[in-house]
Amino acid sequence: MNIIPVQEFEHALEAACTMLQSSGAVLLIPTETVYGLVCRWDDAAAREKIYALKERDGRKPLAMFAASAAALNGAGVVLDGNPGRLLQCFTPGPITIIAPNRDGSTTGFRIPDHPFVKALLERCGVPLASTSANHSGSPNALSVKEALSELAGEVDLVIDAGAIPPDSRASTVVNVSTPGSWRILREGPITEKAVRAALEQA
Repeated sequence: MNIIPVQEFEHALEAACTMLQSSGAVLLIPTETVYGLVCRWDDAAAREKIYALKERDGRKPLAMFAASAAALNGAGVVLDGNPGRLLQCFTPGPITIIAPNRDGSTTGFRIPDHPFVKALLERCGVPLASTSANHSGSPNALSVKEALSELAGEVDLVIDAGAIPPDSRASTVVNVSTPGSWRILREGPITEKAVRAALEQA
């Protein structure tokens, strides 16, 4: 297993993009909230590997990491109304927005605000599937060592940014998939008060 310090930024970025071209590849990377597992959004084998690594219930969907509203639109995410308002107010940042998709499903997406993740999304040019790098139901991993000890198997590449601050919290999750309504499923760095203000001032 290859571990690259994030300080070797260009090397880490190139290695991550190259690895993501391989079918089934899963990466352990830092975000501005916790350490996460990512793979290409369109890589079914890698998505299955993430579920196995976390021993996660297959009915729980993975979130989409995207570089921009344009990338989300290209993936079929509908940003009209509340999803677009939250995107405009809080992204890039620690919020996961569950929005309708043009195929009739829903997609939980995030536009991360971490230099490496932003550069990775731009360089690769495709959305990534993501989830926290911990055993399902366990506390979030704030270091590579914690993450690797939690997982039921090996990832294909690790980008190590050192310890994430101990007061870091996973992203706020807001469901706005039904027009005209919203519900916070998990409160994180962005408060319910802030979400309410953003949606009710529209």
